[in-house]
Amino acid sequence: MNNLSEIIKASKVLLMNLSQSIPSTLHSVEKQKYIGEKIVLALPENHRLLLRKLIDSFLFKMREMEASDIDFGGWGSNKMVWLRIHGQKKPMLEWGTYEYEETDILIQNLLMESQMNILHNKRSVDFTYILDGYDGMPARHRANAYFELNSLALNMRAISTKIWPYESYNFHSNVTKIFSLSHTKEGLILITGITGSGKSTTLDSIVDLNNRTVNGHIIIIASPVEFVHKSNKCIIKHREVGSDTLSFKHGTIEALRQDPDIIIIGEMRDPETIMAALEVADSGHKVFSTLHTSSAVESIDRIIGEVPPIEQERVKNRLADVLKCVVSQKLVPSLDGKRVLAREIMVMIPSIKAAIKNNNTGEIYQMIAEGGKYGMITMEQDLRRLFLSRKISMETALNYANNKRRMQQLLDSL
Repeated sequence: MNNLSEIIKASKVLLMNLSQSIPSTLHSVEKQKYIGEKIVLALPENHRLLLRKLIDSFLFKMREMEASDIDFGGWGSNKMVWLRIHGQKKPMLEWGTYEYEETDILIQNLLMESQMNILHNKRSVDFTYILDGYDGMPARHRANAYFELNSLALNMRAISTKIWPYESYNFHSNVTKIFSLSHTKEGLILITGITGSGKSTTLDSIVDLNNRTVNGHIIIIASPVEFVHKSNKCIIKHREVGSDTLSFKHGTIEALRQDPDIIIIGEMRDPETIMAALEVADSGHKVFSTLHTSSAVESIDRIIGEVPPIEQERVKNRLADVLKCVVSQKLVPSLDGKRVLAREIMVMIPSIKAAIKNNNTGEIYQMIAEGGKYGMITMEQDLRRLFLSRKISMETALNYANNKRRMQQLLDSL
């Protein structure tokens, strides 16, 4: 049974029969516990494999269509399966509709019992789902199952099975030196942007650059681990938060006892992780991390603002001393119907360091705009470049600019 329509038909029969056995008196968490414990965990192996084969078939199609995400389940999905294709969310009408109880079963069937317990108790669970045999190798997916109006919903994001070549980013040689362990051995480098802006892809390309060119030890702390690198010149260790280490903070501190040259912190999501990252970078290690910010100045202000007021002066000075580079990126719609990378790059120079220490971060934007010889560029300058190279429209340039007034000035000057 390899045809998608046949798999959908067989799965629907099974799901309809299983959903009919759910007591109508149960609701919300109690209902989900019943589905997980009394239905899913009690299923014979061949039934669980059939339901997984349905999801695997969706994921195969998803990757063939160059979609980044798949969503289903919960009220908002309107009983359909949705894909995000080149940035646009679309329902897959040909894949049929699924009642809420049916998607509840499908989602819990992807989980181990321990993950079900987390979902029931915390109303959300992150996990990694691996699709075997795609493109000749396992394909990983970052997944989140969560409650929505008492039913379950799921998002899965496709993790590329290939590394985007570092050379394709066309970073300035000075920026490449900052990224490379062969040129700089310490400091903090941030890759920032909203969810889905390609931060992880950029980080993986930087890891691969070092793995191909310099001998060293790289420790990746992620939630979850996405791309799994094969050690080449570097020995690369992957530690997943929740299973291999308790938190980003714990993983960062533990890394100091593991003889690293580079530490990748998947996300600086709380004050404790921020403080740990700064301390590790200050101790002479090279640290890469991410933030959900759209510009270099916002990233600096966010880090300082995340810590208690009593700590802000110390954090500000330490950040100014250890920060080496900030790359803020966006994936913007291109004229060919796909997406193209736009980015802002800030390189730490003495004047920017002084601006941070003197609480003059508002002056940094102009320093970036005038810092081309160091490899710096503002988001607006890069959007202008993309417009001039006929990759994006003028409207897109304005819509995705951080500083719309400055973007308009740059366009008016053409």
